[in-house]
Amino acid sequence: MGAMTLTQVPGYDEARAIRTVHAAVDAGVTFFDTADVYGPGAGYGANESMLAKALAYAPGPAENVIVSTKGGHLRPGDQTWDTDGRPEHLRRACEDSLRRLGLEELPLYFHHRPDPKVPYAESMGALRDLHEAGLIRRAGISNADPEQIRLAHGILGDTLVAVENQFSPAFRSSEPELALCEELGLAFLAYAPFGGMRQAKELGAPYAPFEEVARERGVSPYQVVLAWQLHRSPTVIPIPGASRPESVRDSAAAVRLDLGAEEIARLDGVGTNEA
Repeated sequence: MGAMTLTQVPGYDEARAIRTVHAAVDAGVTFFDTADVYGPGAGYGANESMLAKALAYAPGPAENVIVSTKGGHLRPGDQTWDTDGRPEHLRRACEDSLRRLGLEELPLYFHHRPDPKVPYAESMGALRDLHEAGLIRRAGISNADPEQIRLAHGILGDTLVAVENQFSPAFRSSEPELALCEELGLAFLAYAPFGGMRQAKELGAPYAPFEEVARERGVSPYQVVLAWQLHRSPTVIPIPGASRPESVRDSAAAVRLDLGAEEIARLDGVGTNEA
């Protein structure tokens, strides 16, 4: 699969999170997605700092691991979220992420979410400035619609390499963005592939055919969901959240699950455009 994002959960255990990172590296995961607002409580950078700590002494080969992070979200309270797409904030957030991750240049930096208070072109110009300043190697955008993707592509050109939007069997509303990524040659990072943290433990009705295929194959339904996404398009990179080593190992095994045409047809017919 090559991609993993570590999610914060109630009762966050850093030692277990580090074991999860190490299990991911051992399983062949080479891409980790995080953000400055991921982590326990309302503090900033907890997930970034943990990830840097874990990768510093990962027991497996970590030299080819790529870390992406995001800026532009605010978390003034544990359950309170806001946005700040101002260039000055994105510059400061990027520099803080570099410090926490122990890097001189971020391999991939995402604008986390459009800020209705700031023209989108200004935020994209800020990403361009970060690239020109040598602080980021490549740029991505998240939670973007087709118009915003085209605008970002026009401003950033080849610096823009990825779009990270929600996509799952129960949430197909990002199909237009996925198709546009195919057209523009951009990677489409599918977050919440199991429907989000609240739905992941019990996949529910939209996932019934996935569970049927899983029983037939003798694997977890989560593997089937991820394998289906990988078959959906060569531009799709699912980024399942993980907080336990067992979850990482199960998700990583999806790359070896080769779905047949009949199975894919069954699964393609599932889902709605409702979040």
